[in-house]
Amino acid sequence: MPGVLAGPPNVTTFLWLTVAALVLLSLILLYATYAIYVHRKLLGFMQSRLGPNRVGPYGLLQTIADAVKLLAKESIIPAQVDRPLYHLAPVIAFAPAFLVFLVLPWSSTLRFSDFAVGLLLYIAVSSLTTVGVLMGGWSSNNKWSLIGAMRSVAQMLAYEIPLIVSALGVVVLAGSLNLTDIVEAQRKVWFVFPQIVGFLVFAVAAVAELNRSPFDLSEAESELIGGYLTEYGGMRFALFMLGEYVYLLAMGALATALYFGGWYPLPIGGTLPGLDAVPGWIWFLLKALLLSFVPFWFHATFPRMRIDQLMVFSWKVLLPVSLLNLFATIVYRAFAA
Repeated sequence: MPGVLAGPPNVTTFLWLTVAALVLLSLILLYATYAIYVHRKLLGFMQSRLGPNRVGPYGLLQTIADAVKLLAKESIIPAQVDRPLYHLAPVIAFAPAFLVFLVLPWSSTLRFSDFAVGLLLYIAVSSLTTVGVLMGGWSSNNKWSLIGAMRSVAQMLAYEIPLIVSALGVVVLAGSLNLTDIVEAQRKVWFVFPQIVGFLVFAVAAVAELNRSPFDLSEAESELIGGYLTEYGGMRFALFMLGEYVYLLAMGALATALYFGGWYPLPIGGTLPGLDAVPGWIWFLLKALLLSFVPFWFHATFPRMRIDQLMVFSWKVLLPVSLLNLFATIVYRAFAA
């Protein structure tokens, strides 16, 4: 990929990027489809039931059937919605979930780009999803949708800060905002060990950012019907849901790059016979997939928080801990230098 992009822009470069982007989009949608299936199966297992088991062997085609149903469903638009924003909101919510994959390095050679401030760009692009959620809640002309959207914005602001501050501890150790440089800095030891406190803060804040249980206050069925999704159906509803599940993999990939050594298979450097034969992107993908399924376990384990508990936990617990972790990392780095 870097070799193709090395020269000046031309038709070949454009065609290559278009094909690569379409392939990436197809793979991401395939992941989202079966992440929903795995989510439902895991919930069934943890709740002592079977989960999807009717369509296809072991229910493997259930999500495909659900997708066909959503595509064929009649699109009912309420009379008083703000139509331009109503139609645009699902696209704004989904597009950033796809774009962040263009920033992530999958191996030392497989990447779309190599931005010097890749981590900053990832955070900036991923935050745009909240704009789509707010647009959807506002344009629906429904009080429950608006309350859900406002909760989503408040939650994003509250948990984005400790997430960024915890990630800054990794930046201090690596000395760079470039995600490739951060992975290369973990050649000898993964950052999850010296940054275990930062990682725990990052993990909790990431689950809240992903709007997964127990932090799914913006679409709490018992309080807000469906939150900002109340007036959406068919393909528009599917785009919102796909965006949520795609972000699971994106956040798992970011955690892999920051804390779990990226494409390096062993946590303390070195190698074992046969490991070098496996391409680096496979190690990266396996770690990202495993991490992306952790929120499913949270969903089956923890009860939903109240909105006041949600905000207090971020501002009074996660933020102070992340700041202390960053301060300790800076002191360590200064004395180590």
